[in-house]
Amino acid sequence: MPKIQEKFDLTGQVAIVTGGGGQLGFEFCKTLVEAGASVVTADLNMDHAVRAANRLIEAGYPTFPFQLDITSVASVQAMIAETLTRFGRIDILVNSAALDPKFDPDAAARGIAPGAFEDYPLEMWQDALNVNLTGTFIVTQACVRQMVAQGKKGSVINICSTYGLNGPDQRIYIKNGKRVAFKPVYYTTTKAGVLGFTKYLAAYYAGTEIRVNALTPGGVFNNHEDYFVQNYSAKTILGRMAHKDEMNGALLFLASEASSYMTGGNLVVDGGWTAW
Repeated sequence: MPKIQEKFDLTGQVAIVTGGGGQLGFEFCKTLVEAGASVVTADLNMDHAVRAANRLIEAGYPTFPFQLDITSVASVQAMIAETLTRFGRIDILVNSAALDPKFDPDAAARGIAPGAFEDYPLEMWQDALNVNLTGTFIVTQACVRQMVAQGKKGSVINICSTYGLNGPDQRIYIKNGKRVAFKPVYYTTTKAGVLGFTKYLAAYYAGTEIRVNALTPGGVFNNHEDYFVQNYSAKTILGRMAHKDEMNGALLFLASEASSYMTGGNLVVDGGWTAW
């Protein structure tokens, strides 16, 4: 019987992390390589991808950067080909890339709080659907195709959000009594869609060892303004935002054999945000 530490060992496995140059994406890459995996730091911003990869390479870990547009089939196929050339297989996919909330820059000029539903631009809604849902579909389809070819085994981890579970509390975007912004409509819609996608794929791959789960982080501190930190923290049981490394244990659990009996699930790490 293997010791519990052995269940978390990823030696010999290969992982792709989309959005690998981002705050959480890099943490995920670092976690996976420290557990023994080889990792592709894939990011639309090549500078971010290279910076993340270089930090890992300097520490002696096997990795390489890739400039990835998840909405482009050609870009995804090129990444798969490069990964197989360098590492020979794909065992883990972390779908961390997503469109960050962007507000209509002209909203304030029209006297509308940025992100307001009534005037949210259709093109921004469509861009978000294309990245957060269609892009996730394209990357996952390409990766699981390889997992099937390798013997129908692998782990797919889709990064969701508490706003995919609950509607945003727009009160936390009020500063000194004045509305600063709204969390835009696409964010809850697409993150809820990611959960549906997760459950669909888990059920689709019944009878195989391809497991598909979601990881739902709460708010992670990233130099937010004081008003936001205070408003957000007041809604969590633990009374604070997450530190950037506090999703790493959950990510490794889902990637490894430690979660071998879990698929179609959603691991929520939110400081108690959704518990009350």
